[in-house]
Amino acid sequence: MKLIVQIPCLNEEATLAETLAAIPRTIEGVDAVEVLVIDDGSTDRTSEVARAHGADHVVRFTRRKGLAAGFMAGLDACLRLGADVIVNTDADNQYPSHEIARLVAPILAGQADMVVGDRIVGEVAHFSWTKRRLQTLGSWVVRKVSGTDVPDATSGFRALTREAALRINIVSEFTYTLESIIQAGKKKLAITHLPIVARETRPSRLFASTWEYVKRSGATVLRIYAMYEPFKVFILLGSALILGGVALGLRYAYFHWWLGQLTGHAQSAILGVLLLILGFQTLQWGIMADLIASNRKLLEDLLYRVRKMELGGGAAGPRSRG
Repeated sequence: MKLIVQIPCLNEEATLAETLAAIPRTIEGVDAVEVLVIDDGSTDRTSEVARAHGADHVVRFTRRKGLAAGFMAGLDACLRLGADVIVNTDADNQYPSHEIARLVAPILAGQADMVVGDRIVGEVAHFSWTKRRLQTLGSWVVRKVSGTDVPDATSGFRALTREAALRINIVSEFTYTLESIIQAGKKKLAITHLPIVARETRPSRLFASTWEYVKRSGATVLRIYAMYEPFKVFILLGSALILGGVALGLRYAYFHWWLGQLTGHAQSAILGVLLLILGFQTLQWGIMADLIASNRKLLEDLLYRVRKMELGGGAAGPRSRG
């Protein structure tokens, strides 16, 4: 049983050494614990610090690709290195590395495919009032969309089985946290969570403002939900358009036939007809999107089988320390 802790990094030379030192190298039920650092095109000495302070493997991008790309590159590297369990944590040491054994315990017991560390964001003292409320609201939305009960959807402290990692395919360029949970929920993976205590860290480098985070996170959730539930999305949109068209049509009929006003309301009739046409077209698009989604599921299953065969063939891993 091999466990690999992956750490996505961007200019983390100041905190990476402390993070690496805190990672436990022996865990009951695990034969080997290794550390993989993903350097997302850092302009400082992140890669050098990683090698000098105990990272077993380093994957480095020559230019910045983003957190989502780094996360997926880490999963791919861990799978190629033969990981049975993968733990993801941050390089700023905000997550309690000593809790890794507790984080992977449900996986080792065969009770979960993914375990997420819950920071209990509503009670985190170093989060602002606005951030606590937005994090809580965002996690609620993700729970509803994914059909899971994860209370802290943005937590980066999480563990995955090899099978779960093989099935995750992040398409967002912003972050992996929300999308991976939605995908796991839609693919019926067993997800659980456990409470942790997170340290206060520097401001996030993922976004410049709270509004940018809300905007990009919301777009990610809507996009992924539309990928997995396109028929529901188009049905709601098409139904809204049809109802609008019907309402305008009834308004025109009321004035034209009931009150006898033969002029002055043609705009309602024209707009109502346009909304009805758009509504029925949207329903047709929903049927087509649902067929495409079914095809995507088949392609994802094919990709899973190909990756499983490829990685089982002992493909070469990333460049390692030493």
